[in-house]
Amino acid sequence: MHDVAKTTTSGPGLRERKKQATRRAIAEAAVRLAAEHGVENVTVEAISEAAGVSPRTFFNYFPSHDDAFVLVDDEVGERVRESVRRAPADRPPLEVVRDALVAELDGFEGRQEFWALQSKVLQRSPHLIHRGLKAHVAEERALSAAITDWLDATRPGAEGPSDAGTFPRLLAAVTQTALRVAIEHWCAHPGKTALADVFQDVFAQLAQGLPRPSA
Repeated sequence: MHDVAKTTTSGPGLRERKKQATRRAIAEAAVRLAAEHGVENVTVEAISEAAGVSPRTFFNYFPSHDDAFVLVDDEVGERVRESVRRAPADRPPLEVVRDALVAELDGFEGRQEFWALQSKVLQRSPHLIHRGLKAHVAEERALSAAITDWLDATRPGAEGPSDAGTFPRLLAAVTQTALRVAIEHWCAHPGKTALADVFQDVFAQLAQGLPRPSA
């Protein structure tokens, strides 16, 4: 297992942390209710009551009923992208995105039950899978743009944007897939391993060129 140095970033302020906590509380209430009753039987009013907020507050955080079941943490995504943009020029690109994500893993351990439950809810509601896919594609494109910014800023003698071809999109797609595979494996094996260990193992396999497993 490789040791991974964490990227130092300034944390969100108190107001922002409260907003994040409210958003997560609403999403968790939505997923738990859906797991028990089915998405189609869960109303915005029921979600709001379970989360301890008003329906008006619900719509301050989610544009629609269905969006509450497909939580994408925009704040985490932006911190990851900012970490990529600030990475040193001499780091291998795969390590740049890996380290940016590892820096965010500390808060994930307590999310295992929620993510496992959310996965079950999504599997029962195909229309939510489509919505989630669109959100993740948007995240992938945003990460690709951040990778392009880093490549441009760290290119020796760079003047103006370069043409990196498919590389930024490919690296962003591989990164998103690696993260999804790590989380799904971790959720399927509760209590057996830490997410950071699974995640680093996935990236180690990528760095080695995906050799055939020895056993």
